[in-house]
Amino acid sequence: MSIPLIILIFFSFIIFLSSFFTVKQQTSIIVERFGRFHSIRQSGLQLKIPLIDRIAGRVNLKIQQLDVIIETKTKDNVFVKLKVSVQFMVIKETVYDAFYKLEYPHDQITSYVFDVVRAEVPKLILDDVFERKDDIAIAVKRELNEAMTTYGYTIINTLVTDIDPDIQVKNAMNRINAADREKTVAEYEAEASRIRIVAKAKAEAESKRLQGQGIADQRREIARGLVESVDVLNKVGINSQEASALIVVTQHYDTLQSIGADTNSNLILLPNSPQAGSDMLNNMVASFAASNQVGEMIKKNKPKLKEKRSQSDETPQLPTQTEEPESEL
Repeated sequence: MSIPLIILIFFSFIIFLSSFFTVKQQTSIIVERFGRFHSIRQSGLQLKIPLIDRIAGRVNLKIQQLDVIIETKTKDNVFVKLKVSVQFMVIKETVYDAFYKLEYPHDQITSYVFDVVRAEVPKLILDDVFERKDDIAIAVKRELNEAMTTYGYTIINTLVTDIDPDIQVKNAMNRINAADREKTVAEYEAEASRIRIVAKAKAEAESKRLQGQGIADQRREIARGLVESVDVLNKVGINSQEASALIVVTQHYDTLQSIGADTNSNLILLPNSPQAGSDMLNNMVASFAASNQVGEMIKKNKPKLKEKRSQSDETPQLPTQTEEPESEL
């Protein structure tokens, strides 16, 4: 076998193998014959005529996503950047239109997104842009579907995934939010302080009431004890004046004893000598005796005073008629 024949067989084998090709899943291949559209091949093993048919291109049938970032101005003159994610795919039945009618589908979709967003956002203030981002996404999807269907594309979904205002506006919004939260914190703190003050006032009022009740009970018990002490002393032959004076002197020395028991006390009770206590006892007994004498004298003089007052109230009676002497005839 000659060498030219071997070369011919080799090239024929290669040409034969090149007539077979495979198409991946979710992919369509455009086959042209002599530069003219011939057929669309789907997934699997396919056959074409070598040197006559050629693969013009591949069309992806999977869902694709395009992220578009647009900077525009709101109604309240705030510049904001929006990120719009467009999910789209080629319709399997319109692969011819998707391949031949539109050369750069991404650029076309981007242009429509810019057009719709810059027509919708300037109608809204910044707060409404955040609240109505779904309405913006729906408007973009509606416009894209009307435009891209003629080119063999369908829009699956559109999402406004990010809204980024100018940095100064963002800082101002953060300050407003912080001030609002500080206001709320101040209101809660004021309410808590009011509750604490009211509770403290109620506790103090209750404490004063109980303290007053305790003082009243204490004085009542002291008075009862003094009465009992006087009764006991009367039974052993000590009259009430002497008993009262003795109790006062006893309390005086008890007070001195309690003051002396405290080493840090700097209180001085005057008088504090034993002679002063004796003088105080004598003075009290004398004052009680004098007061008793004055009381007895007042009781004795009361009848005499009443008699004098009654005599002074009596007035002489004047005759009502004067007797005239009888005339002598």
